[in-house]
Amino acid sequence: MTTFDPKAELRHYLGQAREALLWKLDGTTEYDARRPLTSTGTNLLGLVKHAAGVEGGYFGETFGRPCPEPMPWMAEDAEPNADMWATADEPREEIVARYRRVWAHSDATIEALDLDALGQVPWWPSERREVTLHRVLIHVTAETNRHAGHADIVRELVDGSAGLRAANSNLPPGDRSWWAGYHDRLEETARRFRTPLDR
Repeated sequence: MTTFDPKAELRHYLGQAREALLWKLDGTTEYDARRPLTSTGTNLLGLVKHAAGVEGGYFGETFGRPCPEPMPWMAEDAEPNADMWATADEPREEIVARYRRVWAHSDATIEALDLDALGQVPWWPSERREVTLHRVLIHVTAETNRHAGHADIVRELVDGSAGLRAANSNLPPGDRSWWAGYHDRLEETARRFRTPLDR
């Protein structure tokens, strides 16, 4: 009989999201890892840097277990959006290594506490500030998956690479010709709904 371990399940999904986010950096040049590909500047390395700061706060400060990793871009007096891009003096390898060290700290917090352990999220409104580890695990897993989805799109814009994770693309099989035809069919369908307001 299989036993259900909710904490292990949650850690599994958080781990998959973390790995997917980092996988999107594999094989990119420094330029492609850093370049902004949306009007709000979304970029692959910035997403990793942001995720490190998110985990450091939620699994650190929230539960009275401050993360030992320095992350000045998360300070209240940091430049707006400082956590969403890598400066020229922030090596890619260090950002990735820091994220992995933050994982280790987060995992230690998760291991040490019960799912119903209470914490306080200082940056949340006072009426919602008290949380359980269970809630934080769900919140951070959802946020990490959201950013892994951003990374999916950004990486596809960089070089056409797509897929869920290294071992499972989760895409239908098709060569470039098939995908080009699929794209054209979607565009043709969408154009039927075009109005003068559409660009």
